[in-house]
Amino acid sequence: MINHKSLIALAAATTVLAGCSLAPTYVRPTEAVPAALPQGGVYPAAATDAPDVSSIGWREFFTDERLRHVIAQGLENNRDLRIAAANALQARERYRIQRADRLPTINAGGSATFTDSPTSGSATGAIAGGGSKDLEIYSADVGFSAFELDLFGRVRSLSTAALEQYFATEEAQRTARISIIAEIATAWLTLAADQDQLQLSRETLRAFEQTRALTQAQFRSGVVSELEARQADTNYQAARNDIAVLETRIAQDKNALDLLVGAPVSADLLPDGLGRGEATLQNLPADLSSEVLLRRPDVLQAEHQLRSENANIGAARAAMFPTISLTAAFGTISTALSGLFDKGSFTYSASPALSLPLFDSGRRRADVRLAEAAKKGAIASYERAIQSAFREVADALAQRGTIDEQIAAQTARTESALVASRLSEARYRVGVDSFLVTLDAQRTAYASQQQFVITRLGRATNLVELYRSLGGGLK
Repeated sequence: MINHKSLIALAAATTVLAGCSLAPTYVRPTEAVPAALPQGGVYPAAATDAPDVSSIGWREFFTDERLRHVIAQGLENNRDLRIAAANALQARERYRIQRADRLPTINAGGSATFTDSPTSGSATGAIAGGGSKDLEIYSADVGFSAFELDLFGRVRSLSTAALEQYFATEEAQRTARISIIAEIATAWLTLAADQDQLQLSRETLRAFEQTRALTQAQFRSGVVSELEARQADTNYQAARNDIAVLETRIAQDKNALDLLVGAPVSADLLPDGLGRGEATLQNLPADLSSEVLLRRPDVLQAEHQLRSENANIGAARAAMFPTISLTAAFGTISTALSGLFDKGSFTYSASPALSLPLFDSGRRRADVRLAEAAKKGAIASYERAIQSAFREVADALAQRGTIDEQIAAQTARTESALVASRLSEARYRVGVDSFLVTLDAQRTAYASQQQFVITRLGRATNLVELYRSLGGGLK
């Protein structure tokens, strides 16, 4: 027979009972992790004392004060970041809800019954007396209902799965933060490059306009043919079209930047050009250990999801074993409210219950196979995350290894094209070359300057991408 002391001991034991876990031992997959990031050839060599890129804060990496203000505004207002933060909060509370199942929910209750029949309620059997006179029955109790004794770790596995999902959403929030920083910086730099392109097109338009006016005057006087006049007009109209296109593009760049920031960016924070390319650190160290991939938040997110699926297997396996639950209460009952807590009025009850699955048409076994299949998918997702991270870093390093050579070549090309344009114009004036040669030289110089701006933008955005792909931006 269970006395009230045994009941109290049993209730206390349920709060500390820790069941075994049937989840497989977690082992991190290593097949998809490369031994090292690519080196040699187009890939730059890393300094032997290169620090971890993720330790370089974004305020340190981005050196333009205007860009810093824009990024800070975006981190505060961007709606994608707010969604990621809300998702993390929801996952945290879901974990807390699931974790609560590991302890009994204790409730206190009280009741009063007024009856003329001593057998109208189950509790009245403990009260002396009978007859047809009116009875008053008062009771108060504290207890818990249907608390599962987690002997096989089902509840604990579900709690672990929810915790890992919470960790995954935390890493997703960190991934969103890094991506937003990089996207804002790229949008800002793109706007700066388009501002340079617009300035170049306006300067070229003025030069082409002078050439066009001179050629038309010469055509009217019979010095040049209509072909040369039309070619000069073609150059002029092309530059005019470029201005219209760039004005539209700049407006769209501004709209894109406002969306990323989550609020209109004031004019004093907008770039007026790429300048000397000093918006970021110019010599970003690169840690070429493949371990850098495992520290990226998107990879950590995939690993936490894998751990969650691993825990779900334990919960599914545990569901195939008997479930033991306990309902218990400790209280007092009396026929008078004033005597509710008198000696001899105390009562207790305990109701253990056992549920043993016998036949469920294979439902529980299918649940186990489903959890195992979900884990296989999570392993593939984790390996794909590592491979995608490897590809992003490798691509950024490949461009980093050749971008300085591209800048040098494009600088020399632009300088040569400008000199050739001036020489061609001088030769035309002394009658050595035809005007068509001069027009072609002007077009070449204009195109070379445009490409130079694009190459400079490529260098700036490559630094941002390398910083992002190596895990920078967390601080």
